[in-house]
Amino acid sequence: MGYRLIIFDFDGTLADSAAWFAGALNGVARRYGFREIDLAEMARLRGRPNREIMQALKVSPWKLPFIAAHIRKLAAEAAPSIDLFPGVADMLRRLSARGVKVAIVSSNSEAVVRRVLGPELAGLVAHYGCGASIFGKAAKFRQVIRAAGVADADVLSVGDEVRDIEAARKVRLAAGAVTWGYATPEILQAQRPSAMFETTDDVLREAGLCGI
Repeated sequence: MGYRLIIFDFDGTLADSAAWFAGALNGVARRYGFREIDLAEMARLRGRPNREIMQALKVSPWKLPFIAAHIRKLAAEAAPSIDLFPGVADMLRRLSARGVKVAIVSSNSEAVVRRVLGPELAGLVAHYGCGASIFGKAAKFRQVIRAAGVADADVLSVGDEVRDIEAARKVRLAAGAVTWGYATPEILQAQRPSAMFETTDDVLREAGLCGI
């Protein structure tokens, strides 16, 4: 409780980009030669570990950097149509007002993150660790923590996927999981995160800012 730095994931945690991603996925599959899937299979894979999803879609690991770069390009084009989840803007303002540093670590590009946030909210983010590889979030966490100059015990990571929890644990951070993102609450709960958040107010409460 009373964290000095909160590191947020972006897609599925702050930004409601699931519908856009679902619509773009099969086009990416055709371009890079992996399996196309329908909405039913997409729902079954929702929130599964990334390695399991890659196996199901038959994605060649060597293609991952090219796929990620292409998705970032598509995300940049789609940024004007992607909204933040309800309550996110107010949450970021309240954290900043009380002196809690905010960082964003994402596989998306910093330009896209800033575009979706808008100038005001983007200015409230103290540190960006963007362009993370699919399994590279732990390294970005370390960079952000060093830049913020805080102790690991004063940091909370907040994400919506199993990989977010795994990355936080690699660097021994408290790992919070939101229930409104890509992964199902059941899958997240099975990972035994430090905290589960059903609303943005729950995040503020965990940060010790309840009632402000």
